[in-house]
Amino acid sequence: MMSDMSDDESIGDTVSALGRLTPVLALATLIAAFGSSFQYGYNVAAINSPAELMKAFYNETYYDRIGEYMSEFSLTLLWSVSVSMFPFGGFLGSLMVGPLVNKLGRKGTLLFNNIFSIVPAILMGCSKVARSYEMIIVARVLVGICAGLSSNVVPMYLGELAPKNLRGALGVVPQLFITVGILVAQIFGLRNVLANEEALRRLRGWDDVDAETEEIREEDKAEKAAGFISVLKLLRMRSLRWQVISIVVLMAGQQLSGVNAIYYYADQIYLSAGVRTQDVQYVTAGTGAVNVLMTICAVFVVELLGRRVLLLLGFSICFTACCVLTAALALQDTISWMPYVSIACVICYVIGHALGPSPIPALLITEIFLQSSRPSAYMVGGSVHWLSNFTVGLIFPFIQVGLGAYSFIIFAMICLLTTIYTFLIVPETKSKTFIEINQIFTKKNKVSEMYPEKQELKDFPPSLAGQ
Repeated sequence: MMSDMSDDESIGDTVSALGRLTPVLALATLIAAFGSSFQYGYNVAAINSPAELMKAFYNETYYDRIGEYMSEFSLTLLWSVSVSMFPFGGFLGSLMVGPLVNKLGRKGTLLFNNIFSIVPAILMGCSKVARSYEMIIVARVLVGICAGLSSNVVPMYLGELAPKNLRGALGVVPQLFITVGILVAQIFGLRNVLANEEALRRLRGWDDVDAETEEIREEDKAEKAAGFISVLKLLRMRSLRWQVISIVVLMAGQQLSGVNAIYYYADQIYLSAGVRTQDVQYVTAGTGAVNVLMTICAVFVVELLGRRVLLLLGFSICFTACCVLTAALALQDTISWMPYVSIACVICYVIGHALGPSPIPALLITEIFLQSSRPSAYMVGGSVHWLSNFTVGLIFPFIQVGLGAYSFIIFAMICLLTTIYTFLIVPETKSKTFIEINQIFTKKNKVSEMYPEKQELKDFPPSLAGQ
């Protein structure tokens, strides 16, 4: 059972007892997702619209100290560091998941995580008075840690609370709140709302549940038999080989496909596509609204279409959008209507990513690992996620300068490769128990019974061994 199941016994009993969306489960889902995932999304996009004002603050602060302004390269580099410190903090937060979850439990970790929300808010609020852009950078690291913890612990927590018929839908809810956070940040970033010097000072079921109850008890027995599996042991276990590879590929594909390049530098992308300066903020906010709407759709269709279909569909749409966007950007100076094609491509990309690549990988970590290996799996997946995010945030401005219209070809190839991998390797997990999913991968891993002591399913309960 979950290490902190005693803390959430009433919620777990309600979920197990009904197998439907009870008020207690709904409340737990909303609180966990809003309190953590919303902040993740907000901080992804909050730095976009006030970028020029903040760069000016950096330059003025540097001038006050040194007596001269930064070079354009130095300012771009410092700004890229400021942007990429958020995913770097996310990477650090991912490394903290296993130790914190096993010490404090899922709910305890989410409560502890509030520290990494409150402290950076104070630093951000004081940075203007202190004339310190270093405080902004440190705050971005800390709020990144908050996002790194929440992006791993919230899906784990909700995936374990939810009955299997709702696991997909509730597993997508954190991503929904991330997109809502992005949209709120974009709305606050409208120049006639909050993105101005004055605002920068203020801104900062059913009754028969015996089978499901038995499943939870049996997984509890399996976890106790296996014990906690560390990251190093996880990486060495043959019985979990394809699970680990799949999570690494999907998490890397999710971020290296370029989604956060759009959110970090949305305004620049639209400006290069020919959108007028005074209109770009509204296009960006509109894109955020589309993201929210499509993620809401994913909540409802994930149990209908399945995880695998949404991944294949989403990455395929992203691949096509990146290819057409490349052509549109290359031809926008010669064909007058090409900027509109560019905008349509960005919106199509956002739709595709919101359907599958954004919400499904974190959900799959909960589904393809048992509880004994789940915290370590989230550490691995989260680390890949945030390192990839960091890489894109740091180098995309330079890629954009170097490759220009052809920047998105790189993202297109990553989308294509991830689509191929998903088609060949990733199974459908819809409506399956955690143990049934694990047994699918057992066949893929060609686990030999010659080494039972090395397998996660050692001492599996007899009642499920023959399923």
